[in-house]
Amino acid sequence: MPGSPITPPITDAKADRREYFRIEDRIGLEIRRLSGNADSEQDDPFNGSPLESLKAEFRRLDQDVKAHLASLAERDRLLTGLIKSMNSKLDTLARIIAFEQNPLQPEDWQDVTLSEGGLSFFSSTPAWNQGDRIAVRMTLPPELYQPQAIAEVLSAEVDDRGGARVHTEFVQLDDSSRQQIARHVMRWQIRQRQKE
Repeated sequence: MPGSPITPPITDAKADRREYFRIEDRIGLEIRRLSGNADSEQDDPFNGSPLESLKAEFRRLDQDVKAHLASLAERDRLLTGLIKSMNSKLDTLARIIAFEQNPLQPEDWQDVTLSEGGLSFFSSTPAWNQGDRIAVRMTLPPELYQPQAIAEVLSAEVDDRGGARVHTEFVQLDDSSRQQIARHVMRWQIRQRQKE
């Protein structure tokens, strides 16, 4: 209540969502509505191509490099730093190539509120209901990370333009995608401080 010193009880879900820092940003956003039957949903609703095995191999090799770097760091810090830089350079090059292969259209870029817990975005139609499940793929500039998640619609606030502001919570987000969002949020904060 306005002016009341007593705060209403917070549900566990609400408390979890509030522990993440939110940013207002312009990102590439691709959305796919999911059916209610989880068994019938594809593993990758955005692609469904045989690239999944290559991506899995890439992740395995990345973990292998990190394991070797940990042991190398004890012996040669300069060489470890150089290899980390080269690894980051290759990761960036891979993201650029992937983005160029599947460029987003101008309408795919929009202003959102983003955190590790979820995102809100504008929909040109009020077609979303509480409880709807959607697959989201975000392109986060300038790094061009492309985290993917399954989100659940918490609410959709209809506006006077005939659209809606849709608020979602991530219900399936792998650790790699969560880390990409966390790094993006942290770097966004740093850039904002540098502008001040």
